[in-house]
Amino acid sequence: MLRTTLAGLRLHKSRYVTTVLAILLGVMFISGTMVFADTLKASYEESVMGSATGVDAIATPAEPEYVEGEDPAEAVAFDEEQLERVRDLPEVASADGMLEGRAVLLDAEGRAVGFMPPAAVSLGDASRFSAKEGRLPEADDEIALATSTASSTGFEVGDTVTMLDADQEKRDFTLTGLVNFGVDPNFSMAGATVLTENVVREIAAPQGYSEIDVVAAEGTDDETVAKAVEEELGATAEVATGTEFGEELAEGVGAQTEVLRIALLLFGVIAMFVAAIVIYNTFAILIAQRQRELALLRCVGAKRGQVFRSVLTESFVVGMVSSVLGVLAGIGIGMAGARFAGPLMGTDVTASVVIGPGAVLSGLLLGTLMTVFSALVPAMRATRVAPLAALRTSATASGLEKGTGWVRVVFGLLLFAVSAGLIGLTRMTGPDPAGLFIVTGAALIAFVGVVVLGPLLVRGIVRLVGVPLRRVGVPSMLAVDNSVRNPRRAATAMIALTVGATLITGYSVVSASLESTLTKTLDEQFPVDYQISPQFNPDELTVGQEETETTEEGAEEGVAGTEEGLEGAEGPVEGTEEGTVEGTEVAVEDEEPLAALATIPSRVREDLEKESTVSKVFGVRSDSAEVAEEGVGGPLESMPVSTYVGADMGTDLTADMVEGELSDLEPGRVVLSEGYAGGMGVGDTLTLVTPEGDLELEIAAIAEDMQSLFGATVSEEDFVRAFPERTQDDTLMIRGAEGADSAELREAVYSAVDDHPTLQVDSVAEMKNQFSQMMDIAFYTIAAMLGLAIIIAVFGISNTMALSVLERTRESALLRALGLARGQLRRMLSIEAVLLCLIGAGIGIALGVVFGWAAAAAVLPNMVFAAPAGQIAVFIAVSVLAGLLAAVLPARRAAGTSITGALASE
Repeated sequence: MLRTTLAGLRLHKSRYVTTVLAILLGVMFISGTMVFADTLKASYEESVMGSATGVDAIATPAEPEYVEGEDPAEAVAFDEEQLERVRDLPEVASADGMLEGRAVLLDAEGRAVGFMPPAAVSLGDASRFSAKEGRLPEADDEIALATSTASSTGFEVGDTVTMLDADQEKRDFTLTGLVNFGVDPNFSMAGATVLTENVVREIAAPQGYSEIDVVAAEGTDDETVAKAVEEELGATAEVATGTEFGEELAEGVGAQTEVLRIALLLFGVIAMFVAAIVIYNTFAILIAQRQRELALLRCVGAKRGQVFRSVLTESFVVGMVSSVLGVLAGIGIGMAGARFAGPLMGTDVTASVVIGPGAVLSGLLLGTLMTVFSALVPAMRATRVAPLAALRTSATASGLEKGTGWVRVVFGLLLFAVSAGLIGLTRMTGPDPAGLFIVTGAALIAFVGVVVLGPLLVRGIVRLVGVPLRRVGVPSMLAVDNSVRNPRRAATAMIALTVGATLITGYSVVSASLESTLTKTLDEQFPVDYQISPQFNPDELTVGQEETETTEEGAEEGVAGTEEGLEGAEGPVEGTEEGTVEGTEVAVEDEEPLAALATIPSRVREDLEKESTVSKVFGVRSDSAEVAEEGVGGPLESMPVSTYVGADMGTDLTADMVEGELSDLEPGRVVLSEGYAGGMGVGDTLTLVTPEGDLELEIAAIAEDMQSLFGATVSEEDFVRAFPERTQDDTLMIRGAEGADSAELREAVYSAVDDHPTLQVDSVAEMKNQFSQMMDIAFYTIAAMLGLAIIIAVFGISNTMALSVLERTRESALLRALGLARGQLRRMLSIEAVLLCLIGAGIGIALGVVFGWAAAAAVLPNMVFAAPAGQIAVFIAVSVLAGLLAAVLPARRAAGTSITGALASE
């Protein structure tokens, strides 16, 4: 029996071509993903471990214990005395401390780099970091950059780099080297600069050493020196060997690569699921067509068990061969991904390609077992047919032509009802990330419903579409009849395409809805063309406020030489360089250190208001106040309080309201965001406890959450009463004049901030374009991955068509004998395949729109639904093309078959 099975495999190799391709593609994706992820992880670990093991022990300040109800305390940096004590240990050969602060780096255009200033560090001889290119700075006019910072700015070794010191003065440095800081979170977010210790102390004013790196004395192992340092520094430090420190960082990186691995494997699972459908369909048709052959084996003595084992052996051989080929292809894909995709992700793949046993075994086992399990049902069906009954039937795929009974219809409708109920549940509970799991479950149930009702859906859709097709010509009429001849086979063939179409359409709907929602949010939060805000520097968070308060004191007490004094509420007097208040120098706004700007200088606003290309400028000022009423403000003890200076509420700024109108905001009234309203409503009184006393306000309106308004929004007059020291804007918003040239408007905005390089200028149009580009890149990336499932589905349809052509050889020959031309026969089969693809794609698109909407609504408050008609139209066109491609080989074979030979074959 085994020889018979293997002989059959050799004789009918063409039957399994598309099945082998389907398995190969699925296994290739699984194994390739694992090789790629393992190589990426190894490169990360090599980068991290390579730097960390450059020293024997690393000490970092201990994190203070968190006390509930209190603000988290910061770790206390090491001082010079602690560093010297470590150096004096007999187990230590050398030790150096790392100074770490933040300093403003300017790009080639003279603008501050990044939303947050990069870290400014000094590296001693004993350091876990070294220059990847060039050398570390040795003189005070030299600098090294993190490789990520150099990449984003375009600086190269030998260039002149400019930074701002604490006195807002520009300092030029020569770039001597590049340092790979790897994935250390302290440096990977905002980047880093390396300077000499003297310069770091001057421009960044660090509080002490953020790290002490230790090299062990000769003959001392790393664990011994780490223990000695730990005993010397006591509870003030956390000490680890270089290896332990690197492993801890690598573990965090490993978590990131695991997320990537899981995300990619999900697409692999989808591909394998689609491949399983194709394999099942292939074996079901093959076994049905070979009923006479199997019955003949039974007649000559083969038992049911032998026939069953023969089919499983056949599937095992096909699955094993395909899986081996898939693993080999997957290794190649993984190597290519590590070589080319790694740099695109910002990762230098330095490690050798990692081909772990998991990548090989998982591919082999998954592909082989899936093939065997897919063949179980057809194999069992083959043993149930009586030998004589099978010999009396023609060699058709009997067993797949059964209709759709009422039990199947009721069960299918019940599944769709359950799926709809789950979607309704997510809409009742409101936006919640957990709703995504419910939507996923609903989608899976709906897929089962499509499988159950597939034959009924095929018949109904073909009858509807067939009305116009029957009038086109004979090939179209025959194609329509052939499509409903065996609806179960057609339904099984098209379900694989339905899965892929649902996923691609669903993601495109989520992507388009997210983009539409964000566009609406940006239009509400930034109803302007440009926004100006200070660069965020956590090390200098309060400096700007202190400068403002000092200036206010000078304004209140008067400036020598100015008879009318200063208008404190309006900020410093323009044109006054400096003044003396009782012998104390008052710093005016233009002399505020640029690196410490926490607000927008008023001169920027004044310059913009003079520009003819600008129609409106208004500012945002924010602070916080405690709420007197118990329960208001949710779990927070304080509430954000904001005002929009110079804005017409309801016109310049809009938001969706729960109740009331935004235009009703006036002195003595407040607008609350819904999350901070608690149980209060329009007409109630809110009391804010401010530094100037209690401020009682009537609630004018309640705004929806996730809008432009957050916390409490008050009038400018009330804000000045509550926070008289806040006289400068935190953010400026600029709207261009109608008809103004965009280039002239941009030039006007950037000219206004020329003297303040740390001010960040954001174009709302550019923000929208960047987000749109990000979403498009993500969509096309995911579509490309899901495209693998589509390709497998096309192979499945092609396989179904090929087997159908074999089954209908005599019929095709008879049609040819009756006058059907070869071109008409090819057209008939092409239309039949296109119908199958369009049905599968149409059902998938409908499901994708529904579940894409449900998924987006489950996580996005105030979601703006959008169905990308263009992308859906493209996918329909691709489905038509897929159908034409799937029919090429089967149609060619049918048209090339000899008429007399086919008619005489039975």
